[in-house]
Amino acid sequence: MHILEQRFLRGPNIHADSPCLLSVLDLEELYGRSTRDLPGFNDALLAMLPSLHGQLVPNGQPGGFAQRLREGTYLGRVVEHVTLELQTKAGAPASFGRTRPVTGEPGLFRIVCAYGCEKLAQPAFQLAVDLVGALARGEAFELAPRMDELRELAARYAVGTSTAAVLAAAHERGIPTQRITEDANLFLLGWGAKQKRLQATTTGDTSFIAVKIASDKQLTKALLKEAGVPVPEGETVTTLEAAQRAASRLRGPVTVKPLDANQGKGVTVGCATPDQVERAFAFAREYARRIIVERHVEGHDYRVLVTGGKVAAASLRRPAHVVGDGERTVRQLVEIENGKPARGAGHTNILTRIALDEHAADMLARQGHDFDTVLAHGAIAELRGNANLSTGGTAEDVTELLPASTRALCVRAAAKIGLDVAGIDIVCKDISQPLAEQHGAVIEVNAAPGIRMHQYPSSGAARDAGDAIVEGLMGDSDGRIPLVALTGTNGKTTTTLLIAHTVRMAGLTTGVTTTEGVFIDGKQIVKGDCTGYWSARTVLADPSVEFAVLETARGGILKRGLAYDRCDVGIVLNVAADHLGLDGIDTIEDLAQVKAVVALSASKAAVLNAEDALCVAMARRVRPGADIVFFSMEAENPVLIKHLADGGRGVYLQDGAVVVADGRRHQAIVKVDAMPVAFGGRARFNIANSLAAAAGLMAAGFNNMQIAAGLSTFVSNGRTNPLRTNMFDVRGVTVIVDYAHNAAAYAAMAEMARAMLPGQLVGIVTAPGDRRDKDLREIGMVCGERFDELVVYESQSRGRPVGDAVDLILEGAEEAVGISDTLHRQLEVGPAIRLGLSLCRPGDVLVFACGSSLSVFVEAIRVTDPESADLIAAQV
Repeated sequence: MHILEQRFLRGPNIHADSPCLLSVLDLEELYGRSTRDLPGFNDALLAMLPSLHGQLVPNGQPGGFAQRLREGTYLGRVVEHVTLELQTKAGAPASFGRTRPVTGEPGLFRIVCAYGCEKLAQPAFQLAVDLVGALARGEAFELAPRMDELRELAARYAVGTSTAAVLAAAHERGIPTQRITEDANLFLLGWGAKQKRLQATTTGDTSFIAVKIASDKQLTKALLKEAGVPVPEGETVTTLEAAQRAASRLRGPVTVKPLDANQGKGVTVGCATPDQVERAFAFAREYARRIIVERHVEGHDYRVLVTGGKVAAASLRRPAHVVGDGERTVRQLVEIENGKPARGAGHTNILTRIALDEHAADMLARQGHDFDTVLAHGAIAELRGNANLSTGGTAEDVTELLPASTRALCVRAAAKIGLDVAGIDIVCKDISQPLAEQHGAVIEVNAAPGIRMHQYPSSGAARDAGDAIVEGLMGDSDGRIPLVALTGTNGKTTTTLLIAHTVRMAGLTTGVTTTEGVFIDGKQIVKGDCTGYWSARTVLADPSVEFAVLETARGGILKRGLAYDRCDVGIVLNVAADHLGLDGIDTIEDLAQVKAVVALSASKAAVLNAEDALCVAMARRVRPGADIVFFSMEAENPVLIKHLADGGRGVYLQDGAVVVADGRRHQAIVKVDAMPVAFGGRARFNIANSLAAAAGLMAAGFNNMQIAAGLSTFVSNGRTNPLRTNMFDVRGVTVIVDYAHNAAAYAAMAEMARAMLPGQLVGIVTAPGDRRDKDLREIGMVCGERFDELVVYESQSRGRPVGDAVDLILEGAEEAVGISDTLHRQLEVGPAIRLGLSLCRPGDVLVFACGSSLSVFVEAIRVTDPESADLIAAQV
């Protein structure tokens, strides 16, 4: 077996709404062999992965996959199920998969597997291929070492417990989240101008100065004391002698801790003798150069979470400890405790494993124990002087016990330090009583506090600290900016720019993706074809964008999926034969499924072409609650008429005007003659684009006056919309430069050009070589029928022999008009343009199509007509 291709579909796609890995697998010599035909395969696989017994098959029956193995299934499906199982065993559960044969390629299969951790997906798939291949050939396979590698990957790229709690709360509120890179635990909550950043419990609103203050415990104490918050007396030292002198002056047990460490690292409490201070000082020096020696406050250790100016949760923290049973040693009891499913390394689980280190030995020695002591039944041995969860402690929820005075004190402490999210550490005898009455104190204020203790307390009520942080960060906002996504075979860029132009006129900062680039507030920041995943992310991640309009191409959907979980308005302009035979999209119905991904992602409204049966069919599948808005060039279109009669909304052309119907009334908002993009009504395809734009704007909440203002002021030329019906005069010949590259687009362009002037119509045409033979011939037939003179040139051969695509187009043209001297073959684009112009007389119309840029046309005519070239160059 051999992997031919892999790609990550990171957003909604034709297979699923969730991220997937798409792989093309060649089964090679194993093609055609069923699991039933491979001696010992099923038993070996199930012995190696017993959990496969419980995997479901599409009918949802438990144990179905094991049964399918016994009945016999092809190995592509087995690789799919094993990939999912390996990810789950590694600690990143995944359950969705799909396997389909590649049309016309025996032995090749497209395998789609969901994933939770992107870095894990490809190694898991490769391991599945290696494992299934080895067992199919009857070879031994050592799974354990490879599984260890997968587990290490899953742990390395796992989202921390606190971060996961905040993300879960964001998802519950419908806030979109995005991991900025798989290598960093940094996330984006929301889009555009409404976005916030998050790293664990540190947010984009967290002050850098506040974090620096919180990391300096002595400065923190000084500020808290200034704010009237009780703190223990103490001082900062750098030598053991100074530490012992400070302890002596405090006249009682002291706590020794690093000045700027966190998570309880290097903290020792209750030091009453110089020897104990010496050991504590040495322990603290492992984490910092400067050490705090402060009065030891008697009582229990509490953590109060403050976020958004409110107390969100409070916990009683108990130091790491074990309870004796009269039989086992401390070492054995710790081993049992660390073996519980809730405990893991670091912050990977609800609780942290207890370490048997020097500090634990010192704590046990104070209690008269060591690691080999057998504790009496019920006896408690503490293994840490602090109660942090990160050092093995446990927590009990006490939120309801906090008196109002303590709540106010904690909020004041967080505000004094300047933290939006803070963990306030309090030591007192009874948290239900005011601190002043029991000589309690705030001993620390923590930036980026862990919230495991609140989300998953060992006892007491769980508190959704993650949701409290999200509420403090986002308020009532779902973090979304309005998003209009648009797809179709033809007209996407013009319609996108029409909508964006109208939105900008309404005073909103727009983020736009098109085949020409990425534009922020009308300024191009990226040049090139930007209709895919990464370009959309560029827009949605820009903090200035208030409204996004995203042209979304077929290729972008197939290669990476959508960059968003849902849009407000999804527009599908049309579905025509183009790019067929690529990426498993072999029929126009397949292509419609790709385009439908945009419509089905719409949460408020799907805008669909009432004249296109494939678009109309999408209406049955839109999300519940999403509106349908139809547009049509024909006011009498039966789909539109029924939709409007049922109270639906739509936009249509009637008596030379754009009419908007909102379910209650029909209003003509702008005449076609007043829209520059319509070219006096001759560019019917642009009228259709304008109808779609109006429908999308209406669905997005713009009023009729705003829509009319946009449609009547958008000008499509070489500057605003290059290669989209750009019109120039070359010594009396009207030249139209356009990106047309499929049969439907050529037909529309020829219709418009024919209506321009009474002279002859000359076409200079091409198409990329990755189109199917029959599609190239169809382009030739359409152009042969419609142009009086036709010049065919080579653009992008894309794997074909040079000239092959040209010859196929000419074959189609000859089929339409017969062998004729009006058909011309010229492979190079420059000579083709000059030949086409030489065939024209003043009053004729020349269409130059599928050019890569306007400069190609300018430089081609500069050879023979530099004056005209300069005039055109000045207009673009």
